[in-house]
Amino acid sequence: MKTTSLPGVTLPAPNLIQGLMRIQDKSDDQVRELVRAAREAGITFFDHADIYGVDTHGCERRFAEAMQLSAAERDQYTLQSKAGIVRSGPYFDFSYEHLTRQVEGSLRALGTDYLDILLLHRPDALMEPEEVARAFDDLHAAGKVHAFGVSNHTPGQIELLRQHVRQPIIVNQLQLSIAHAPLVTQGLAANMAHLEQSASRDSGVLDYCRLHGITVQAWSPFQSGTAAGPFLGSPAFPELNAVIDRLAAKYQVAPIAIATAWITRHPAGMQVVLGTTTPERITAAAEGSELPLTRPEWYELVRAAGYTVP
Repeated sequence: MKTTSLPGVTLPAPNLIQGLMRIQDKSDDQVRELVRAAREAGITFFDHADIYGVDTHGCERRFAEAMQLSAAERDQYTLQSKAGIVRSGPYFDFSYEHLTRQVEGSLRALGTDYLDILLLHRPDALMEPEEVARAFDDLHAAGKVHAFGVSNHTPGQIELLRQHVRQPIIVNQLQLSIAHAPLVTQGLAANMAHLEQSASRDSGVLDYCRLHGITVQAWSPFQSGTAAGPFLGSPAFPELNAVIDRLAAKYQVAPIAIATAWITRHPAGMQVVLGTTTPERITAAAEGSELPLTRPEWYELVRAAGYTVP
């Protein structure tokens, strides 16, 4: 498993992360088997959010109940959580009171004294960056959160935060897959008139993150869009799956490893957030951590997904 270092985070960060938003209805044994498969693949980094589960902190609580980590065992994991979405609206709340209250709830649910990383969960249009800075300062000073990041934020939104927040913003969690790749493909077709792909919807956030040392975490890495479902094996993507299957046979890996490798091959050093609860899929996806796709193969996948490579 390829790893890197993240500021303020003790353990090396693998380029695959195990997401835990779907474990609410899993038994203790199923949760432990999921974690075991991740650990055996080299994944020590686990992603939570306060809103995951049937009730607030539900999946965080389920993880802690199943794992029963001792203090020494806790230090072998990087635990990341997110706060800022209020499900009853839904609406967003980056106020000092909400952020600090939700972190306290996450710590209780997870049975831990600290989060390795806290992310602001999607942007809050009513954000007052001074409030966020005060929350981050207090949480950091108390040792309750070691590092901070955001999700789905634009460069301008991050810059606004950076004017007030003293801690580095180390992560931006963004949607990315071969079949949902405007994050990458807009730049390939920049300045091409009458081409939908050339329209910028994120203000160059990937390049911005690279310039500022912010690690991109790619969520929904096997989905074709917000509600369109997975592309692997889908009849809606025959050309893409034909290329994936051919490359999977060449490298003697599962197709999911090729989909993973398309992201990990990018020089931005992104982390892939796995959402599966199937241990075998974790093992298979992890084969893409260091799989050396060539430039022709990487670009062939882009074209097969329907994007223009001029």
